[in-house]
Formats: sequence, C-alpha cells, structure tokens
Amino acid sequence: MTGTRGSSSVLAVARRSVQVPPNCDLTLGMVCVDKSTPGVSTWKMLADERFENPAGIVQGGFLTAFADSAMGAAAVTYAAGKKVFVANAELKISFMAPVKTGTTAFCTAEVVSAGRRVAFVEATITDSEGKLVARATSTYLFRERG
Repeated sequence: MTGTRGSSSVLAVARRSVQVPPNCDLTLGMVCVDKSTPGVSTWKMLADERFENPAGIVQGGFLTAFADSAMGAAAVTYAAGKKVFVANAELKISFMAPVKTGTTAFCTAEVVSAGRRVAFVEATITDSEGKLVARATSTYLFRERG
C-alpha cells in the first residue's frame, strides 16, 4: 500500500482489540474444539440449510471459510507466547465428497512448517461419520500485534 490513507488503515487494524471468537466464526457457527497443542487446532460446524446450494449440499465457500478459520488458529497457536495476527497469503482446497445439510463437519488443521514470518498449514475436513470431504493448504504471514 502507498500513501497516508493505506498506512493509517493498517495502523487502525493493528491497534484494534482482538475479538475471540471473531464474528465470522460466530455467524457460521464454527466452534473451536481443541487448540491445546501449539500449531494444531480442531473445529466443528453444523452444516445447516443456510449453507446449502441448489443441489442440496453445502456450498464449497463455507467449507473453505471453515478450513481457513481452523488453519489460521493453528498458525496463531504455533506462535505460542507471541501476540500475532496471521494474514492468509494463499489458500487451496480440494473437495473429495459432498457435505449434506444437517451434518456436523470437523476440521483439523496443523502447521507443517513455519518460521518467524511464515507458516505453511494443512487441514482435513471430515463429516460426522469420519469420511474425508475436503483437504486444504494455506500459507499464513505472521504480523506482531501491540
């Protein structure tokens, strides 16, 4: 970003208090089940009718948001002891099977490799029967927060 306007908006974000869980997770009904191990997080989400596409299955964007929240949390917990924000630099997801409305989906994310500035994270989403429905990978950039 260039100019004063972009710089001041970045500072505004950096100084903002952190809401946990964030509104996006609350809106989609995502719940963090476990983040006790640094670099790993497990989440669940009920796939209700709000997420249904015309074919009667969960639209992939909701599963992508689910994976992103789990992977972002894993990246933050990896930086144990440091106050950081993570910014998603890129995300890839592959869908293996449909998720039916009414199913509880589970996502486990784990940091595969990380340094001081970057974390590479993978996630697996399964349905309530343990069937693999999606795999995702993402790169997160660490940014210290005040």
